[in-house]
Order: sequence, then C-alpha cells, then structure tokens
Amino acid sequence: MSASSRMRSSHSELVITPSQLAALPSSTTVPIDVTWFMPNVSRDPNAEFLEKRILNAQRMDLDVVASEHPLGLKHMMPTGEVFAQACEQIGVSPGSHVVLYDTHGVFSSPRALFMFKAFGHSKASILNGGLPRWIDEGHPTESCPVKDVKPAKYPAPTLKEDFVRSYEQIVKATAGGDGSTVVLDARPNGRFTGKDPEPRPGLSSGHMPSSRSLPFSNLLARQQGSSASAYTTLLAPSALLSEIEKAVGPSGLQRLKQKEIINSCGSGMTAAVIWLALKELGVDSALYDE
Repeated sequence: MSASSRMRSSHSELVITPSQLAALPSSTTVPIDVTWFMPNVSRDPNAEFLEKRILNAQRMDLDVVASEHPLGLKHMMPTGEVFAQACEQIGVSPGSHVVLYDTHGVFSSPRALFMFKAFGHSKASILNGGLPRWIDEGHPTESCPVKDVKPAKYPAPTLKEDFVRSYEQIVKATAGGDGSTVVLDARPNGRFTGKDPEPRPGLSSGHMPSSRSLPFSNLLARQQGSSASAYTTLLAPSALLSEIEKAVGPSGLQRLKQKEIINSCGSGMTAAVIWLALKELGVDSALYDE
C-alpha cells in the first residue's frame, strides 16, 4: 500500500476550521491574531487588528515577541522569558488552547504555531483560512477597543533544541554532502535560482548548497470566498504529500523520515509552512532561525 493511499483525508488538531474554533469552549480558548507582512508591504497588522478581528481575539506581534539579533533580523525565536511574558499579558496560560490566525489565510500563523510548539505548549492550532474564512463562513467579528484581560501565569519554558538550527549547524549540514540532511527552501523558485531579487535590500538571492526548492505557496490552496477577499488554506494531507514528493522525489516521505530535515526561507517565516506540512504527514523537522 502506498503512502498516499494510507494518507488521512483531513487535518490533525494542529489545523482547525472556523466551525471547529467556534465549537471550542470560550473559557479555555484564546484566538490570537499573528498577522505579519513582508517588509515591502505597506500595511500595519496592529492597526488592522483593531479595525476587525475574531470575537475576543488577542494580538501577538511576532517581530516584538522575538530575540534581538546583531544584524537586526526580525522575528527570531524569543527566549523562554520573553515568550512567557507575552503569553501572560494576553491571558494565555500553559493550559490554554491557542488558535493562531492571520489575515492572509495561512501565511504567518504556522510560524507562531512553530514557536508555541518549540516551547512545549500542548494545545495550539492554526485557523485554516484565517480571518477571511472566518468572516466568509458567517462567524462574528469585533472592532471595538480590545478588552482588558486578566494576566495569566506562564512559567518560562525551555526551548526544545531539536526545533531550531543555527548558522553554524546549517553550514555544517550543507557542507557535509553525505545525504544525511535535507534542506528545504520555502522561498519562491525565482529567488531560489537567483533569477529574482530578495525583498530585503542588500541580500543576494540564490540558495544553499544541496538545498531543494519547495515554495511554501505550493503547499497552499487559493480560495475565493463569497463575502471576503481571496485567501489561502493548507492543502489536504494527500495533496501535501504530492507537492513534497515533487521536491524530493517519489517515495520521498519514507526517505525524509530517515534524515534530518531543515526548513529555510528568507527570515524563518514561511519555512514554518513546510514544517507544518511535514507535521501533518507525520515527519519531524527543524527551522533554520538565524
């Protein structure tokens, strides 16, 4: 029996629908807007959150809940203390079910999910289709000032070391050439090949030695809602498998399970889409985050 024939048709608890979110108990569920825009996009996610959001949602800015970097890189993984403080401020405790969403559909929410899981938070999901799908399916929103929430207690967690790879680790992995590590690049193929420029000034395009191109957009479906703008959703598991095997070859899923997998992109944001896709297929992987 092939891997695709054994693949489940629906997503795991990591990826939920608007109706599933609406059915969760409000007392223990915290919807969190984690929208992020590319640096060449002149939109303010914090202002847009105030204009329209899921009922009782909180906001988490991934560029703020982050560690400082000597090169000024944004949204690097925070320390456990910074993460815990951010959770406490929006009423999230270790027992809360956080549902992370963005206004693209699926774009920055996987990165936030990766962060929560890297710090061992057990109940965390993304909203598949994000705010646009929530609106399109008729669920309530609000635009009033954010209500004050009672601060929660969140002991500072320890980052799981197998989730993140450093610059030194990825240099070693890509220089080895023994095939024990697979690096998957989530950027558009034009940036991978060097044909198209990077969106950040001063950065050259191209790719790491031996890495493979797997554009994050290939793992998403574009939807056109009846009452909202177009948005993206994560592909079904069987379709995810097909796209990943295009990048790594037939029967690639079984081979990937035997290797170290590192996902990369321009800043560590969209690489998390590959991480989530692999998790949906039962494959663990790490992110290059430096």
